[in-house]
Formats: sequence, C-alpha cells, structure tokens
Amino acid sequence: MSNGEQKLADTQGKFVQVVSDGRKRNDIDWQTGRLILSNKRLVLVSSEGKRTIPLSKITSITGRDNVNKAIAKVSGYLSLQVGSNVTLIAPKNIDEFEATLYSALLDQTVVLVKHPAVEGGVVQDSSWEKGRMKVDDDAVNLALTSGSFVELEVDDVGSAELVTKTVMDSQRRVAEVEHTIEGTSVETHVSGGKSDVSVLASYVRRGEQANDVDVELTKEENEVLMALYTGVSPFQIPDFVGMEIEQVEEIYDRLIEYDILEPVRTRREVQLEARGRSIAGEAVSDQ
Repeated sequence: MSNGEQKLADTQGKFVQVVSDGRKRNDIDWQTGRLILSNKRLVLVSSEGKRTIPLSKITSITGRDNVNKAIAKVSGYLSLQVGSNVTLIAPKNIDEFEATLYSALLDQTVVLVKHPAVEGGVVQDSSWEKGRMKVDDDAVNLALTSGSFVELEVDDVGSAELVTKTVMDSQRRVAEVEHTIEGTSVETHVSGGKSDVSVLASYVRRGEQANDVDVELTKEENEVLMALYTGVSPFQIPDFVGMEIEQVEEIYDRLIEYDILEPVRTRREVQLEARGRSIAGEAVSDQ
C-alpha cells in the first residue's frame, strides 16, 4: 500500500455490480472473494480479477436487509453508489464491516456545522462553525471549534434531509438532521464536501428508516403531538390543547402503543420518540 494508507479490514464475502453507467444489469451473479478495506479504498478480489473503489468516490451507502429475490443468495448486504454505478457487497460480518467502512469515510472529516439550526420548530440565529466528525457506537460525534460537542445518535434521528442552500456566501450541500437534546427536538445542519455530507446522511438515516411509520392520527392526537414537539411540558398539555386530563392520558396510551411516545417516569410524563418527531415535523411543515 502507498504511504499513509492503512489496511482496516480484510474479510471474505460476496459482491456484485447491479447498476453500470446508470443502467440496471440483468446478469446479476454474486462473486465470492475478499473485501479489503483501507483508509483510502475498497478492493474487491475474486477469481475474475480485482476491482478498486476509491472511498472518496462513494456518494451513498444503503441496504442491509435483502428484499430482492434476484439476489436471494445473501441475507444482508450494503449498497454502495459511486457516481452512476451501484455495487452490492455482503461481507462475512456485515455489522463490523459496515462500522469500519463508515469510520473510514467520516472520521476526522472537517465540516461546517450550524447548531442548533432549529429548536422546538423555531429557526435559531446560530452561526456556521467548523467541526470534525467521528463515528463511535452508532453515533456521529461533532467536535466544534467553539469547544462544544454535538452527538447524532442513529436511534435518535427522526429525519435527515439533503438540501442545497447558501452557506457562507456559496451554494453548498447541507444535511439537515433532526434529533433531540434533553427531550427537545432540534435540527443540526452539516455542510461539507458532497460525498461527505451524503455519506453522513446515509449513516444517520438508518435511524430514520427504522422509525418510518405510516400512522393515521386523529385531530386530537395531532394536537397533542405537535404541542409536545414545540416544547410544551406533558403536564401542561391538557390546558394547552383544551382537553380533559383523562382524554390526554388516553391519547398518550395510544401514541405509546404506536411507538410515537416513550413513557419516562410517571404515567403522565412522556417524551417524543424519533418517529413521533418525524410525524410532528411533517405536520408543522404542512401548516
């Protein structure tokens, strides 16, 4: 390996390219071989030869569970997008390899961070500042130049949107990540290189995808959900929405069953789950 390159993982597995130059391939056939990961590239080695994927070219990572009968020979995989090409990889230990891959892509990457950009549904007057990313224990930690730290836990992320907006007088790609701090919904905005921001969104979206739910809520349930989203205390909800305590507690029970709320200590104290914040955030945007 070249100077500065370090091997991070070397394992057996399977891989196949399913999209080439933007076109889906019909001849999908898994190749068995080695997956060698360094801090600069991923090398796929089989009896048919060797293929190298520079980490700097990876724009997104998706997948995990196999839902396609055409590739039913594996139980789980990762989908890597490189430009207009898509390659599926199924390493022997997918969880360990995935964690190492994300670390190789994101660790020590310098980005611009606005935190909090939104708090309780209200846009904040925060400034952009430099930060450095670190993947650790299913979370992305952002160390800011101001000395503060922001933790984006995958299980706590309600949504992660990729947008283009003006950042320090130039048009840049931005990941808008919704999560919580001490029970309050906030958005942290992260801007940087197109690939870096896209991979960050791919990483935290694992929580968003897990929390995705299709629930039809009543008008009263939506009112309670949106009140909690904007920071109203659970004990103040009855007066805030004009309902009896018993009615609000019944709504709490239903929302807990939907995995939208999480009981904290007492029956009447609750906090929003990630999927609950996602639903409430969409409702606020629609108004």
